[in-house]
Amino acid sequence: MRVAVITENARAYYLIVKTLKAYGIGFYSLRPGEKIPFDVEVVLVDEASWEKVNFPSKILVKDGGFVDELLAFLEGREKFRRIFIAIDPGERPGVSVVADNRVLEVHRMRNPRDVSIVLELLEKYPGARIKIGHGARRQRTLTLKALGQALGYDYRVILVNEARTTPRVGNTEAPGVQDIVASINIGLREGRETTIGELLEVREPTKREIEDIKRRSRELSGNITISTRLAREVALGNMTLEEAIERQRRKK
Repeated sequence: MRVAVITENARAYYLIVKTLKAYGIGFYSLRPGEKIPFDVEVVLVDEASWEKVNFPSKILVKDGGFVDELLAFLEGREKFRRIFIAIDPGERPGVSVVADNRVLEVHRMRNPRDVSIVLELLEKYPGARIKIGHGARRQRTLTLKALGQALGYDYRVILVNEARTTPRVGNTEAPGVQDIVASINIGLREGRETTIGELLEVREPTKREIEDIKRRSRELSGNITISTRLAREVALGNMTLEEAIERQRRKK
């Protein structure tokens, strides 16, 4: 036993115990003021009990993220050397956290503009860097604009060539699994460091791109062809195709 859990909060205790058992980590369960066994090296403490516990090695538990700090401690490391939050752009971007070539957690964004999970992960993993795949240009632009508004357009990110990062998946929910696996592969690859602002330099869409977007609007809606102006806005990443279709529908 190298770990002790010290809390009087039932919810915090449940979270800690569930996580420790999932990782196969043995522990002592104690209350504030109880004697800490001699073989304990680190204690897990919730906010309410923090000041009551006098021990040289304490880890504050606010959510399940405490396990990363705990594992680093038990492995003899103060922190991970390199942490990346990797994004596979798309309609529902895959997101992964890769630290020292180890996958810590994975997620899917609700849409290209909902970067809330990325912002939460940046807060959870101080010092983490963002990697983003170079594909799905329109969706990537939406994600980068949302990140730029939250972090600033001079925020540095790493652009990764995502060729062959998406695997073939058998009998399962392929799109979701593929997006997540692709984000993991992006997190494991090297890339080119740049800024969000540099990646968002506007390039006028070609006539072929405009016509392709108008064709897809008919396919998606069934009978609505969006205007050239709206197709251009979609190509520039200023709105989604669904929003453009709805705007065209309201005009009719």
